[in-house]
Amino acid sequence: MITIIIATTTLIFIVLFIKTNIKFSAFKKKYKDITDIEKELLKNQNELTIVQKKVQLLNDEYENRKIKISADYDDKQKILNDLLSEISIVEENLENISYGLYKPHYDYQSTQEYKEKLDEIRENLKSTIKEERATFCAIKWSVQGSEAKGRKMVKDASKLMLRAFNGECDAAIAKVNWGNISNMEARINKAFEAINKLGSTNEISITDEYLQLKLQELYLEFELEEQKYREKEEQRRIREQMREEEKALKEIEKIQKEAEADEERYQKALDKARLEMERAQEDEVEALQIKIKELQTNLEKAHEQKERAISQAQLTKSGHVYIISNIGSFGEDVFKIGMTRRLEPLDRINELGDASVPFDFDVHGLIYSENAPELENKLHKKLESKRLNLVNYRAEFFKTSIDEIAGIVTELGLSIQITKIAEAKEYRETVSILKSKQELV
Repeated sequence: MITIIIATTTLIFIVLFIKTNIKFSAFKKKYKDITDIEKELLKNQNELTIVQKKVQLLNDEYENRKIKISADYDDKQKILNDLLSEISIVEENLENISYGLYKPHYDYQSTQEYKEKLDEIRENLKSTIKEERATFCAIKWSVQGSEAKGRKMVKDASKLMLRAFNGECDAAIAKVNWGNISNMEARINKAFEAINKLGSTNEISITDEYLQLKLQELYLEFELEEQKYREKEEQRRIREQMREEEKALKEIEKIQKEAEADEERYQKALDKARLEMERAQEDEVEALQIKIKELQTNLEKAHEQKERAISQAQLTKSGHVYIISNIGSFGEDVFKIGMTRRLEPLDRINELGDASVPFDFDVHGLIYSENAPELENKLHKKLESKRLNLVNYRAEFFKTSIDEIAGIVTELGLSIQITKIAEAKEYRETVSILKSKQELV
């Protein structure tokens, strides 16, 4: 019995040994290349370190390339910006205008004063060239051992540089206007830098004194043209005023003649009616009395009209100051304040609305004054900060409220009725029509 148990146990051990040996052999076969785990781990760590170093090198290379590309991009961007800046200096389209506020360098009051100063600057330019102050050479050159030839070389090079610079300046000065004054100034400075850079090989440069004189010539030429414009506008304003006064005088003369003719006609009719009254029958008296009274009223009106016309003709500054608006053309809270010497001021207002604007003007107030220009000027000064056009003062438009205008009128002691509501009939009807069309779509 014991023998059987021992044999069975031995058999079990043998079977387990065989199975274990088979598994071990399979495991050994699977991991036959790994004989030392620590050695294999060290090997893997070394390989990982090598890979990490390669990754680091790639990162470093990437960062270096990134820095280089970024620097290269910045350089190219700077070149592009410089090129665009140079292009904008010579381009003349409105998109490149900076619209910067030009601050005048001179305050002369007439074109003659500007011309005299320009002549003075140009004489100074000639003097600097003649006295050899227009260019400067830092060293004394000798050519083939000759100082005389060296001086000639410097003189010829200086002449070429000045000719090139003057050509650039003259082109800029000839084209200068309100929209490109900054560009033309930059163009002259750029030409100064570029030509001096070319002359640096020979240590020759155009002096800053000559540059400043050329810039002064540019400023003077620009301001001269602006002064011509202002004088032209002033002359236009005077001519317009003369035409307005001429129309007013013709209108006054016409009304005076018509009033005199009416007065004469009514007087004759009245004299005739009075004669008829003396010979009239009793039943005709009442009708003649009514007729005589009517003729007397008409005669008085004609006489008053004539006297008014004579008085208006004698008062050279009398007229009406008008306050008008045009919502359809200029929007809300924009008012024109002007004056007319016409006996019928609405004729002038109707003329303003005839062709220059799409809608009629609305009248907010008419103020008669024996000195209409003075009254108009007072109102303009009170509203100076509200003026729309700060360049052309002939444009008498102000961005303000009708309440503010009414307050100024009261402040000046003028007793007139201000109409605060703008009818704007045509404009409002147009808006309604457009709205109806949109609703139908």
